[in-house]
Amino acid sequence: MKLSTCLLPALALFASALVVPCAQAQPPATDSPAAAEPAAPTIFPHSDASRYFIAGQANIIFQAHPPFHSPYAGANSMLSRGEYKVSLLGTLYLGLQPHKNLRYNTDLIYDEESSGGRGLSEALGLAGFTNLDVVRNPTLGSTPYMARVQVHQTIGLTDTLVDVDGGRTPFALATKAPARRLDFRLGKMSLPDVLDLNSIASDSHLQFQNWTVDNNGAWDYAADTRGYTTAAVLEYDDHIWSARYALAAMPTVANGVDLDYALRRASGQNMEFELRHSFIPGRKGTLRTLAFVNHAHMGSYREAVNAYLAGTDVTPDITRHEHFGAVKYGFGGNAEQELTANLRVAARFGWNEGQHESFAYTEVDQTVELAADYAANRWHRANDKLGLAFVSNAIKRDHQNYLRDGGLGFLLGDRHLNYGRENIVEAYYNAHLVSGMYAALGAQAIDHPGYNRDRGPVLVTAVRIHIDF
Repeated sequence: MKLSTCLLPALALFASALVVPCAQAQPPATDSPAAAEPAAPTIFPHSDASRYFIAGQANIIFQAHPPFHSPYAGANSMLSRGEYKVSLLGTLYLGLQPHKNLRYNTDLIYDEESSGGRGLSEALGLAGFTNLDVVRNPTLGSTPYMARVQVHQTIGLTDTLVDVDGGRTPFALATKAPARRLDFRLGKMSLPDVLDLNSIASDSHLQFQNWTVDNNGAWDYAADTRGYTTAAVLEYDDHIWSARYALAAMPTVANGVDLDYALRRASGQNMEFELRHSFIPGRKGTLRTLAFVNHAHMGSYREAVNAYLAGTDVTPDITRHEHFGAVKYGFGGNAEQELTANLRVAARFGWNEGQHESFAYTEVDQTVELAADYAANRWHRANDKLGLAFVSNAIKRDHQNYLRDGGLGFLLGDRHLNYGRENIVEAYYNAHLVSGMYAALGAQAIDHPGYNRDRGPVLVTAVRIHIDF
């Protein structure tokens, strides 16, 4: 089974959508940030005028794959026998505006969450894992936990107000905001809530499901096992551009559940610049650049391999070569552009230095992504969407040598490695059933799972049920 044939039906369906005549043009883009789509339908209506915000969601994903070629496997390999798994993510979103002042708005945000079920192979064996909802550590269970608690403060620098793109959301309650403003967030959050957003490929609930399609795989963003951290974010917004800086706590160990709050020795610093500019008149377009610098108790792949070759370690073990003061840095970018009233395209790239261990998100040192979605307005299905994405992930030579000699990362380790880029194609069709209820069919074709040419390819099929309250 070749990657080019795994998703042939989905590719044909998407291609047929592209060749239909374009619908009438949309109005020109506003000068508000283009980070989110218009609000999706929900089961219960939500007032834009109330000081309170109460909402929720449930996301159920069933994924399966048949047996695939695997001459050998290691402790962190994706299982080559056929398997299926179901995940369930439920979230309660609570928000409060203590006072209604559009220039100096304050949001108090609290989210309670439960993450249950399992991922394929316990979320091991893939850098671009197939389900963003899965918590890699299954021992954490489905007991509800505090996902977010934060203060969001807006300070207006002008009396001119603009519509907030997407309207009221669980992370920003105001529907209008000053055209020039400072935004400040402090508390527990997930950094992808505010950085590296992309309206085509950032949401596992209604869009793609793969880790490295919805997020920049090379961005090793500060987070615990569940994807959250304690952080402060400062943002400046102007008519057509924004700048953001985030300082966040790093985990104490790679992909660990505990955070290190000694910011002098361990921290994640993140910078992003966003330009809202379209290359097509009358259409929306956005460009974003991102950079990060992580300080943590991290190990060096080269040191671990050298110790193994010298006979000091029986197998390469990066945890034996961790040091405070280690620095991991990288950069990335993403872009999105409306082409027609129904068709949008997006792109991402990412790079990090690759010498220090992947510590928080996934084992990717370089990534390139292309994605597109098509709204089904011409089929009289205004809330249905068809999506297609391709992502290619890579790791640097030191990281390759570590896995080839039998080392284990927190996600990967086949006991050996015949290196090749991990290439993934994902397609989905998301259908709106009735107010707030959706069903989606999806598939992901993966060449060289875990960067290993000796294993795979793998075809993962998915059914998703999503409910917005």
